[in-house]
Amino acid sequence: MRLNEAISKRLEEILISKGMTQYELFKRSGVPRSTIGNVMNCSYDSVKLRIIHEMCLGLEIGIGEFFTSPLFDENNLED
Repeated sequence: MRLNEAISKRLEEILISKGMTQYELFKRSGVPRSTIGNVMNCSYDSVKLRIIHEMCLGLEIGIGEFFTSPLFDENNLED
């Protein structure tokens, strides 16, 4: 799995666990809806850490919690 795919899946997991929509994340984080959609659709080859941080603020989690997932284990990511 590519890193952008892991980020997309993790964001989806967290949104579902919090019962939030992409629109609610936009309202809480200030990250443009189009950017959130592009992250979810893997439209970016890479995602800036600043964007992930801003989304984490809207999700009310730390960035460490975002990356604490088996999705980000080295064995699961492509080079």
